[in-house]
Amino acid sequence: MDEVEVVVAHGERVTLRVGDMFLKVDADQARIDVEVEAMALAPVPTPEILWHKPPVLAIAAVPGTALGRLGEPSTASPAAWAAAGTAIRQLHDAPLPPRPGRAGRSVHALTAELDSECEWLVTHGVLPADLVTRNRQVAEAALRPFPAVFTHGDLQIAHVFAAGDEITGIIDWSEAGQGDALYDLATLTLGHQERLGDVVVGYGTDVDLDVIRAWWSLRSLLGVRWLVEHGFDPSAPGCEVDVLRSQM
Repeated sequence: MDEVEVVVAHGERVTLRVGDMFLKVDADQARIDVEVEAMALAPVPTPEILWHKPPVLAIAAVPGTALGRLGEPSTASPAAWAAAGTAIRQLHDAPLPPRPGRAGRSVHALTAELDSECEWLVTHGVLPADLVTRNRQVAEAALRPFPAVFTHGDLQIAHVFAAGDEITGIIDWSEAGQGDALYDLATLTLGHQERLGDVVVGYGTDVDLDVIRAWWSLRSLLGVRWLVEHGFDPSAPGCEVDVLRSQM
């Protein structure tokens, strides 16, 4: 071990890399409990749990490299993206976990949260009103009943690892639970819309592309304030604000 790497650090949680081990320290013990439970149930490659001593969870690094990073071009092959779609389908076809996840919020609760965030973005001058209004219109298609499946809930590309064309691990399961399948597909392709076709090929069934586009807008609108308040920049190239602009 040459150093301790800070992977993520904000007021809710910290993730450190120490050699081939990751230490996750979470202020909310329930999130760690969900993560441990979900990794035990998921029928896809997940990190090995080395030990769990609240509030710390130690997991082994998974082989391979992440499909990419939000705001950066992905160098992963089309076949690797398709393999990610296949893994997600395996997860969505698995028996339901015992509790709702982030992707399973009710339409009523999600609508109220979305409207509140849109109002905040405009009132505080964070984003132009026309940009918010247009994306709020696009987001409406995601606000509908859906059949619940086993969802990851935070399936950003940095959480999916591949070696060559094979998926070797999916990490960060603290938002997992019952939810909307298209939320996972939209999260994976957020900021990498050009890869959606490859993912759908691997997923192996028809998906409603309008709903996925709606989730791109909805997730971005909901994420801007959190990112700003936690020291991140949603207007960095290729990130949430660029996703919102692309919907215009």
